[in-house]
Amino acid sequence: MPSGSFVVPDTEPAPAPEAGSPLRVLLLMTGSCLPVLGAVLLAPVLPKLQDQFETAARADALVPMLLTIPALTLALLAPLAGVLVDRLGRKRLLVVATALYALFGTAPLWLHSLGAIVASRALLGVAEAFIMTSCTTLIGDYYTDRVRDRYLALQSVCATISATAFFILGGAMAASDWRAPFRLYAVGLLLAPALALLLPEPRPDAAMDQAPAVAGRRSSGLRLAGVCLLSVFGGIVFYAVPAEMAYLMNGLGIQSSGLIGMVTAIASAATVTGCVIFASMVGRPERRLPAIFALCAAGLVVIGLAHNVAILILGTFLNGIGTGFLLPTLVTWALSKLEFGNRGRGTGLWTASFFLGQFICPIALTSLKSATGGLSTAVGGLGLASALLAVTLLPLLRRTTATQDARRV
Repeated sequence: MPSGSFVVPDTEPAPAPEAGSPLRVLLLMTGSCLPVLGAVLLAPVLPKLQDQFETAARADALVPMLLTIPALTLALLAPLAGVLVDRLGRKRLLVVATALYALFGTAPLWLHSLGAIVASRALLGVAEAFIMTSCTTLIGDYYTDRVRDRYLALQSVCATISATAFFILGGAMAASDWRAPFRLYAVGLLLAPALALLLPEPRPDAAMDQAPAVAGRRSSGLRLAGVCLLSVFGGIVFYAVPAEMAYLMNGLGIQSSGLIGMVTAIASAATVTGCVIFASMVGRPERRLPAIFALCAAGLVVIGLAHNVAILILGTFLNGIGTGFLLPTLVTWALSKLEFGNRGRGTGLWTASFFLGQFICPIALTSLKSATGGLSTAVGGLGLASALLAVTLLPLLRRTTATQDARRV
């Protein structure tokens, strides 16, 4: 089979022995949380870092990059990570990347130059690209059908909960020393040996060696490209509220960090609720995408129109439920198009797309803010774009579904 093809498999690789082991599930979920640690841990520490390096050259530009550059590096390197995961093996690269994650993540404990710390954060993003791609690919290898969907939803739940926990923990640890939060990255030294000992390297069935038709490869490749394009926009929608909540509440005259934290927690709880509901549903998840984008749109529009905290919370909750559906729907749809031999490659492309959307999100909202005159209006504009996408997707997905159903007859 050509190495670059993407196909809808007729058969799946046999699940790894005891793949349903709770310990193995725990390891995969823990690994999936590591990139989240890189994304949010330093958010509460940025003011202290700004003070620490105020005399450093270009500190105003470099200090914010400490938070964002791992996500950018992850987005850029995930496709390469996917190629190497398919060629060299999921487990091997996951173990190595987890150990390097600990090395690069703790490097700022002994680095003194701002430029060197930024470089270590970029290298951390490289490790995160391999970790995220490998963990998601292994979930696709070990499980099939509804079981896979449930674990991918659980992956989203764990990432959402851990983001809130890491944000709080990072702020608490930084109270006495700005370097203290970097110690948490040492968890990779504990996780890497456990991954090496307890995760098997999945193997494909012999049936997977059968070469699919060229037309099938092209069709599936186009569908995956469409999923990835949607995922870029999905990343923007997913990250909009968490990234801008503090500024939105400041715009309503609210400066209390406690109240801002409470509303952010409500948004996280709504996202978790959406993921849990997704895990209990049956049927093909992609058929629900128009309704999901419409729900996200409703929440964003309500936020954009909010003139008090109560309405803002309502919009936040609606949007959170929608994003809770959105993330597992996109990733399960992407993985459903892949076979064992190129699952890592496809997962890497999807991961790059979604994290690219997260990176673009603040830039897109800043541009909309300049064009519309305010952040609330910009968020509402993003909601209208999401609603337009929902309307566009409805006939497209119905047509695609009807064609696929006809082929099965």
